[in-house]
Amino acid sequence: MFNFTRLELARQRRRVTAKALAELAGIAPVTLSRIVNAQQTPDDSTVDALARALKYPRDFFFLDDVNPIDVQAASFRSLTSMSARERDAALSAGVLAFAVLEWVKQRYDLPPIDLIDLSHERDPSKASRLLRQHWAIGEKPISNMIKLLETKGVRVFSLAEETKKVDAFSCWRDNEAFVFLNTFKSAERSRFDAAHELGHLVMHKHGGPQGREAENEANAFASAFLMPHDDLVSHVPYVSSVEQIIRAKKRWGVAAVALAYRLNKLGRLTEWQYVQINRRYRSAEPDGLPHEKSAVWEMVLKDLWKQGVSKNHIARDLFIPTQEIEDLLFGLTIDPSPPLRNDSKERFRLL
Repeated sequence: MFNFTRLELARQRRRVTAKALAELAGIAPVTLSRIVNAQQTPDDSTVDALARALKYPRDFFFLDDVNPIDVQAASFRSLTSMSARERDAALSAGVLAFAVLEWVKQRYDLPPIDLIDLSHERDPSKASRLLRQHWAIGEKPISNMIKLLETKGVRVFSLAEETKKVDAFSCWRDNEAFVFLNTFKSAERSRFDAAHELGHLVMHKHGGPQGREAENEANAFASAFLMPHDDLVSHVPYVSSVEQIIRAKKRWGVAAVALAYRLNKLGRLTEWQYVQINRRYRSAEPDGLPHEKSAVWEMVLKDLWKQGVSKNHIARDLFIPTQEIEDLLFGLTIDPSPPLRNDSKERFRLL
């Protein structure tokens, strides 16, 4: 039977209002209203019109119910500045990611979750130290945030939302941790977003602070996690110039403004110096880093490629547009060489 929840999911992904969808599909708004509210089952011609308007395969609308992400269960970095339409589009991308993950898990063993519950810890800096201790990574810089999260069992997906208002979000689903990162951001800001969402996952899994207080805690966690105190002050005992900040930021893979803010809070940078750096580099990152990619999804796609299975096959199995797969998997383009080991399960244990 026609599934009304899937119609709503596709509409949210396309960021169109019900009125606009009715116009695109060439049907009366009152008819669409009845369909959306499960008061009327659409006939074949109406289903075809809706599928064409939303650019989703027809069969997508006849699959099982989708389980939407409750907005209260998702941690958004900039919830107050984004519109409801932008928020719902990002959340609906998350629902599609769950389907992609289930498809992959039927074929591969992914790294198990290795996060600790720090919801009792109200000091974000201490929480970051405890997690680093748990992972035995000391104070060394994090070379690749996405890979680190993936090795610890966090499922990381990309969001191709062309808006700066949707930074990232995270959530728990069936005891699995998810992080969604907007690829529209700079590499440095995306790394900070990843650490920020990690803070939410370990500090706010069971509730606690909400709104701005929770965001401030996650920001403080990310700052301390990416730029550990002892390592930072040993390499930047004082700041003599802006150029020094630009050179130093590469060690920790952070934005110049983020490093300046951290140094200012630690008393290593004056307020005037921080204001100058913030004014110059708030909108344009100097000497930017390349974007990080997913190691897990690259290995999965390479192995599937060897079997003659492409992203198009995944999309056909799930009855979703191939572009949705591209957008969720960091737009990875797979080169089948060099050859991979035959044992997929062993490969993932090596992450």
